[in-house]
Amino acid sequence: MTPDFPERSSVRDRAPAQSLNIRPAVVADLEAIVALFADDGLGGHGDTLDPAMRPAYLAAFAAIETSPADHLFVAELDGRVVGTCQIIFTRSLPHRGRLRATLEAVQVAAAVRGRRIGEALVGHAVEFARARGAGVVQLTSNKRRLDAHRFYERLGFERSHEGFKLDLA
Repeated sequence: MTPDFPERSSVRDRAPAQSLNIRPAVVADLEAIVALFADDGLGGHGDTLDPAMRPAYLAAFAAIETSPADHLFVAELDGRVVGTCQIIFTRSLPHRGRLRATLEAVQVAAAVRGRRIGEALVGHAVEFARARGAGVVQLTSNKRRLDAHRFYERLGFERSHEGFKLDLA
């Protein structure tokens, strides 16, 4: 049994005269989420708002939305999506079956960076994971994202492993 955790959180002292709301993403948020990724010069994932790609994004969103292991959040500032993150839960045998939460796709709109929105998103994800019994929150960050590395370290994350990927596409 997992403890209750509010699906939403509010941060009012982070951005003067504005409120930040973190909530589960809904399909109506999809274009704004994809726009955040498409605007990311360092990401290199080829995300685009090209209407021809919408079916692929819709299929991915549907898979995330129906998976009990995946949780996609958005941060809204004055009713506008300005950030997103995803948390994925996995269990493995090491550490006696400890539940792991992987933080993925943390993105904040360039125009509002520096207003602690990323910090609020990550904090929300960490508390969400803790409430569900995760023993660790892990993430990877592109080696070129030096500002992001400093950000995660400031939030208490430690460098612990070297990451490897094998692209199967």
